[in-house]
Amino acid sequence: MPGSGEVTRLLVEWSRGKPEALNGLLPLVYDELRRIAAGYLRRERPGHLLQPTALVHEVFLKLVDQQAIEWTGRAQFFGIVARSMRQILVDHARARAAERRGGDAIRIPLDEALIGTPPRAVDLINLDDVLNRLAALDPDLARMVELRFFGGLTVEEAAVVLGTSERTVKREWRSARAWLQKELAGASE
Repeated sequence: MPGSGEVTRLLVEWSRGKPEALNGLLPLVYDELRRIAAGYLRRERPGHLLQPTALVHEVFLKLVDQQAIEWTGRAQFFGIVARSMRQILVDHARARAAERRGGDAIRIPLDEALIGTPPRAVDLINLDDVLNRLAALDPDLARMVELRFFGGLTVEEAAVVLGTSERTVKREWRSARAWLQKELAGASE
């Protein structure tokens, strides 16, 4: 990940109304965001229309439109990016499901780390619903899942973004996997 000092400085300048700060920020975070998007899209269904570059560009378009965000640092930035990626992908899944007039919802493989079992396909819309329920119960746990699954961050990277220890992220990840597995199994029945 890019150095937090420079990213934070540029984010703060951007939130203070200096649009040129975005020009300095983009080169610092673009490759990392593209890597995260590529990692996530590898788990998407074959033939997905979005490419990593397009996903990153859609995220940036959403961020540029958000004038009211008061940026405080890199952790907040990557958290908002992870949430934006999730929203974009869920919107694409819902649009595709609507096109199919209620046919099978888009299915994506949920990585082995999330479920704790061999990879299997999961309905992205159901996953979003389950994550919204988790956020109502434990917003921090839901944010960690967003960072790991939608943001593609490793345990180490998530710990840095969340400002916590790797041990805490691992413990919470185990808890989230168990809860999500139970909820997703119930949603598919």
